[in-house]
Order: sequence, then structure tokens, then C-alpha cells
Amino acid sequence: MGEAERGESAPRTRISFWCSNGHETQPSFAGDAQVPDTWDCPRCGFPAGKDRESPPDPPRTEPYKTHLAYVRERRSDADGEAILAEALAKLRGEI
Repeated sequence: MGEAERGESAPRTRISFWCSNGHETQPSFAGDAQVPDTWDCPRCGFPAGKDRESPPDPPRTEPYKTHLAYVRERRSDADGEAILAEALAKLRGEI
């Protein structure tokens, strides 16, 4: 199945994108398509931009936090002790 059976192909344009690791990717776009400002690098996954000299910064990844870490952000040790004492008193039937 060649071009004769499918008809004329749409005009294409190739745009270069560079990531912060220096990787270049050249996706192909239809001639009348709107070209995005950034593109995901297929090699490292970082965002890539059209400006080779100043590519987009890599995304900042937050470290994994446990449920306890989030609780400690919201409550002080004194609050935790008070909640624990109240829960233990309920279990012992004191309240």
C-alpha cells in the first residue's frame, strides 16, 4: 500500500526541542498544526524546549512522605501526646 493508494501526504515540518540534559528530539508536525512550546524528551522524560541555549528546568520532585510525616507537619508533639492519652483513656473505659 503506497502513496498512490492513500493519496497525497500532508505537508510536514520538523521542529527541534532540547531538554536540560542536552538531548535533541525532532517530532514531525502537520504544516498547519500549532507547535507546542514544550515537548517531553523521549530519552529522559524531562521537558524540552525550542531554545537550545536555555531549555526548561527539569521538574522538581518532592520526596515521598508517609502519613506520619504529614501528621507531624500539622501537630506538635504535645498535641500528639494529648490525643494519645485521650484515646488510651477511652480504651481503658476511663471516659
